[in-house]
Amino acid sequence: MPQLTTSVAEMVAKARARIREIETVDLIAMVDDPDVVIVDIRDVRERQRTGAIPGSVHAPRGMVEFWVDPQSPYHKDVFAQDGKTFVFHCASGWRSALTVATLQDMGFDAAHLKEGFSSWADHGGPVERSDKA
Repeated sequence: MPQLTTSVAEMVAKARARIREIETVDLIAMVDDPDVVIVDIRDVRERQRTGAIPGSVHAPRGMVEFWVDPQSPYHKDVFAQDGKTFVFHCASGWRSALTVATLQDMGFDAAHLKEGFSSWADHGGPVERSDKA
C-alpha cells in the first residue's frame, strides 16, 4: 500500500482550525430557530438506525457540494435561502468538518456540529425516529 502524505486526522484538524464549530448544547438551543438550517450528511442507514434531529435536512455527504452549487443540475433550493445559518453534522464531526471546509472554499458560509450527532441525545437534544428518517 502506498504511504499517504496526509492522514484523515490531519485533514480534519486543518479543517477544524479554519471553520466555525458549534457545541452540542448551543445547537440544541438553536434547534427551533427558523433562521437555522441543520443539515445531516450521514448515510440514510445511519439516520434510520440512530434517528435524526427534528426538522433537519438530509443531504448525503456525496451530494452536498452539488446540492449547494446553484450552477449544478443537482442544486436544491433549501441551500439558496438568504439570511440562514447552515449547520452541518455527521456522527462524530469528522465528515462535517471536511464538508464545511470544502463549502467554505466554494464561498458558502456554514458551520458544523463539533461533536456530531453521537453526543446529541446525551446532551438532551430531541431525536426523531422514523423508518424514513
